[in-house]
Amino acid sequence: MPPPVLAITALDDFTADLVLAELHDRGTPVVRFDPGADFPSACALDVRLGGHGMGGLLRTGTRRLELTRVRSVYWRKPTPYQHQKYSHLDEQAGKWAAEQSRYGLGGVLAAIPGAFYLNHPWRNRDAEYKPEQLVTAAACGLAVPPTVITNSLSTARRFAAEVGTIVYKPLWSTPYRDTNGTAVAVWTRAVDPADLDDGIGVTAHLFQQLIDKVADIRVTMVGERAFAVHIDGAPSLDWRYDYAALAYELIEAPAHLIERMRAYLAHFGLVFGAFDFALTSGGEWVFLECNPNGQWAWFTDPIPHLIAAAIADRLENPRGCS
Repeated sequence: MPPPVLAITALDDFTADLVLAELHDRGTPVVRFDPGADFPSACALDVRLGGHGMGGLLRTGTRRLELTRVRSVYWRKPTPYQHQKYSHLDEQAGKWAAEQSRYGLGGVLAAIPGAFYLNHPWRNRDAEYKPEQLVTAAACGLAVPPTVITNSLSTARRFAAEVGTIVYKPLWSTPYRDTNGTAVAVWTRAVDPADLDDGIGVTAHLFQQLIDKVADIRVTMVGERAFAVHIDGAPSLDWRYDYAALAYELIEAPAHLIERMRAYLAHFGLVFGAFDFALTSGGEWVFLECNPNGQWAWFTDPIPHLIAAAIADRLENPRGCS
């Protein structure tokens, strides 16, 4: 059997499903594994390390995976390691066991000899910090809006006085629930400086100059390939607020911007990245952020199938595909 692709993700990952279906149709063997959910109850880990490097097995009730035979790793959305699954242990022991799993099994999965990663989990982690994203985007020649990150009320108000209307966006999509336990999303939104108060001092906040945009653009980069989608119809500043209102059109990204996005990916050691831009009336693409593990399966056909095929190309033949 040809060397398999190892997909690290949860069972309910519809985005990964599209890629794995594409690989299946091509006859490429795939092993799907969710370390946070499957280990240790449904999986045994047998790995040896030494002067020869690393070798060993992952074994489930139905599969036997030799790590040295893995050709590619598709790292998507695995379940976090959780201490609650160790119900037979007390809370402290459960937390200890969960962390040992994370650094033991997680470390093994991130060090598979000779495997190609899309993307490597450490590279994803490094590229998730918005300050570094903005610094890197500017260094690569992408237009970046004036931004401050602060816990100072006076700084935030002074920034608004300098640049005009400002928006707030969270630095990380931290899960948040209201007093009733309902999940709440923190959207990007315009901010009136008069509404700001000393609560800013609690933590770091990101404020940006509002871009007078006419549309949004999401560019999904897969290696050298760019899939640029013009997003129209957003009823609010944050287009994620109402997907049903959106219209999508696959467009050509300017060649010079593709080269700058490639440089951005190279800086972080990424193969994949989902870039968000605001399109101004003057035709300028203003960089907002890049999600190193962004979603794309919600686009209308044929866009998801084109992206899935591009990802499958890289996973199937990582050394011979641009």
